[in-house]
Formats: sequence, structure tokens, C-alpha cells
Amino acid sequence: MTILNYIYQYDLRMLIWCGKSRTHWKFMRCVRLISHSGDGYFQLLLPLLLWFSLDEEGDKFCWLVINAFIVERALYLLLKNTLKRRRPPDIVPYFTSVVVPSDRFSFPSGHTMAAFLLASLCYFYFGNVALPLFIWASAVGASRVLLGVHFPTDILVGGTIGVLIADFTLVLIDVRDTVLLADVF
Repeated sequence: MTILNYIYQYDLRMLIWCGKSRTHWKFMRCVRLISHSGDGYFQLLLPLLLWFSLDEEGDKFCWLVINAFIVERALYLLLKNTLKRRRPPDIVPYFTSVVVPSDRFSFPSGHTMAAFLLASLCYFYFGNVALPLFIWASAVGASRVLLGVHFPTDILVGGTIGVLIADFTLVLIDVRDTVLLADVF
């Protein structure tokens, strides 16, 4: 068995196992709320709150977030539209998702990538006080699998890319200070 086939079989087993939780409507309502928290509003709200409350540090953090999300959105669109991995309901017979995804392709998970990017930026910038954001980011990723719109590997790769973009942006911003990456490219 090739490694890609093994990964695909793992994805399918985990997806089917997660699908069993759908009969618990209170749990699924909570899962939907967690998933909705990763729609982008929180990624906008938290930096804005910090910007208003932290003076110069808030300004620096907002510039960091803007730069990081420029890279994240560009890479997200490139990967989604190049790799074109179909979503679970399009591949698995008789499988349906609980929600309608905002785009057509599955890999990587944009919700998870953005959530881990924000959690990582906060952790790298503010330290251990931001660790609970990783719990939130992990819950956002898990919710996407539970809702049936992503495979587990979409989540793993999305989270990893989010952390790597945060690290890349921090290194680049240290060198370039507060220049927008859009100006560099």
C-alpha cells in the first residue's frame, strides 16, 4: 500500500468515525458555533481590540497580523485552486456534510489555517497568555471534520501552514519593520 493510499484510508476511517457524532444534536449545535467562530470575524476582532487597548504594541501587532494574513490568503487560494482536492461528500458515497462550505475544494482547511495563524501570532508576540487560543484553533479544525466538510489531513496541513506563516511573517517583519508584504511583492 502506498503512503498516499494509507493516508486516504486513514482520512476515510476518521471521517466516518466522526460522522457518528451527528446524532447528538446539542453537541452538533456547539460544533457549528465553534466552526462559525473560525469564519474570520474573530481573526479581525481580536487584533482590533488589541490595537485599541495597547497603544504602540497594538499598532505593531496589527501590522504583523495584516502582513501574515496577506500571505495566508494568497497561499490558501493558490493551494486550494491548484490542488483541487474534492470535499468528503464529493468523494465518499452516501456521505453528506452538515453545513454548506464556502468554496468547492477541501485542501487545506482555510478555517484551520487562519485560526492557527492567529493563535501562533498571539503566542509568538504575547507569550503564554495566548496558549488558550491553540485550544480554540484545534476546536475549529476538529469542527470542520465533524461537520463533514474536511478530511483530517486537510486540518493537519492547514494548522501546520498557519503556524509556519506566523513564524515566517515574524522573521520578515523583524527584518523589514512595518512594511506591508504587499509592497514587497
